[in-house]
Amino acid sequence: MLRIGILFFVALLPGWAQLHGVIDLHVHSSPDSRPRSLTAIEVARIARRYGMRALLLKDHYTQTASTAYLVSQVVPGIEVYGAIALNQAVGGINPAAVENMAKMTGNLGRLVFMPTFDARQVPVSEQGVLLPKVLEVLDLIAKEHLALATGHSTPSDALLLIREARARGIDRIIVTHPLGAMTMEQMKEAARLGAIIEHTYNSVAGRPQRMDEVAAAIRDVGPENTILTSDLGQPGAAAHADGLAVFMQQLRDRGFTDPEIDLMTKRNPARLLGID
Repeated sequence: MLRIGILFFVALLPGWAQLHGVIDLHVHSSPDSRPRSLTAIEVARIARRYGMRALLLKDHYTQTASTAYLVSQVVPGIEVYGAIALNQAVGGINPAAVENMAKMTGNLGRLVFMPTFDARQVPVSEQGVLLPKVLEVLDLIAKEHLALATGHSTPSDALLLIREARARGIDRIIVTHPLGAMTMEQMKEAARLGAIIEHTYNSVAGRPQRMDEVAAAIRDVGPENTILTSDLGQPGAAAHADGLAVFMQQLRDRGFTDPEIDLMTKRNPARLLGID
């Protein structure tokens, strides 16, 4: 009932629901091995209702390009893409898993996350040097014209990944969950190297002080180097579109302009997906 109420309330407030053309690159949904609040089909239907342009489905333990293809067949009128996170369930740093996602029907696999929940068990570096399998994956990302996300890598490993990715021709890179991990100087360095800093609504929901920290970080790094995503789908959480609408309004309340918000929710995500 709470989710339905939020949907109705946002629908009555065009200032909140300026979601036409918005892209969410961090969508959790079922099917998943973890509990999720909505199916991928439901998420896509809600997003289409708001006029959103695209979604990217994320699962920590399997590729989602196949799910994206099926959803796109059932819910026309919105673009749906997939990703893979290189955790233990797909073999860790596994080039074969990346190649399989890239070749999935529909060519909707667009993003490779370095290890997330298994980051401690699946290292990307040793003594400050990226492992050979990581370099192989980076070359494959470049060959298949995919985007790279740093996952739950340490800040030092994230910067290693960004530098090496750029050297190997990857120009679409996302720094995942930087706030609370990276210092502001590290975020600025990542941006200088050509990466885009991601901020999620899930990290600030119900936390005004954290929202202030996100706003300050965006000002320091620049909207041109930032994307906003939902990272929603947890049981009891707001629907993805609703969370994004609130996130955008909270940034407007803190002085961000509509062109700046459009940059962070439309133009930058489109470039990362290769659909700009």
